Amino acid sequence: MSESHKQGPFTPLYFIKSALSGGICCAITHGGMTPVDVVKTRIQLEPTVYNKGMITGFRQIIANEGAGALLTGFGPTALGYFVQGWFKFGGVEFFKVQANDYLGAETAYKNRVAVYLGASAGAEFIADIFLTPLEATRIRLVSDPKFASGLADAFPKILRQEGVLKGFYSGFGPILCKQIPYTMAKFSVQGSTAEQMYRALGKKPNELSDGQNLAVSLGSGVVAGVAAAIVSHPADTLLSMVNKQGAGGDGSIMTRLINLARATGFKRLFLNGLGPRCVMVGVLTAGQFAVFDSLMPLIGAEKFHFEDPSTGAH
Repeated sequence: MSESHKQGPFTPLYFIKSALSGGICCAITHGGMTPVDVVKTRIQLEPTVYNKGMITGFRQIIANEGAGALLTGFGPTALGYFVQGWFKFGGVEFFKVQANDYLGAETAYKNRVAVYLGASAGAEFIADIFLTPLEATRIRLVSDPKFASGLADAFPKILRQEGVLKGFYSGFGPILCKQIPYTMAKFSVQGSTAEQMYRALGKKPNELSDGQNLAVSLGSGVVAGVAAAIVSHPADTLLSMVNKQGAGGDGSIMTRLINLARATGFKRLFLNGLGPRCVMVGVLTAGQFAVFDSLMPLIGAEKFHFEDPSTGAH
């Protein structure tokens, strides 16, 4: 049992509730954004076809394949990001509390950005071990709609044809390069932005209404999402490409990634699909923090926050 400077107690049940809230918020937001992600992935994979922006991309897919194509990959997306959110949000809470207890409240408060960065990196690494196979399945379904009818059909088919490592973990390197910087930016920027917003208001969260706290969660989430999208976009582009059958030629995963990066070029790697991704991730991140921060008290958990022991400010 952990008790961090007048907060808590942070029992195992607290971390289970944090993980559950994280799983639900990520499943809802990523599942709901599946149509945007389908268009983004098509822009990354087929830039000569989908080259007129996100809105036109929606129209092209609907015209060619029907509106149902926009939900391609919904199953692995919702399940994959529930699992990822479980380990990510639950893990960040766990590592933050442990760091606070180990360092002491005053030292942890002074170094809270570093704690955010370390906690989010550790939690994301664990989460990605479980996310990567489902993300590979989603991308295969989006890039080749004829490959399988859905998650239950595609997962065993990939396993039979390519095996565990090549079929499911070809994208593990780029997903780490994408998700770890993304999550580090996401939690550190959101935490810092929310802190600045509360400071500007001259209030603590418990002194504001539920609606005002929700506005802070949404506002700080948008800022964090855009920052995280920019930081992680090159790896996101490579991840979309490497899971397409035959992408990058033969050889090791690293060889294939280098081949893809060379063929793609700097401009396309960093900028292609960035606009839609900023929109998608900004909305996703704002929604995740809003749902997480709203759900935690509903299930009887008070979210850990860094505070200055001398004043109680946070």
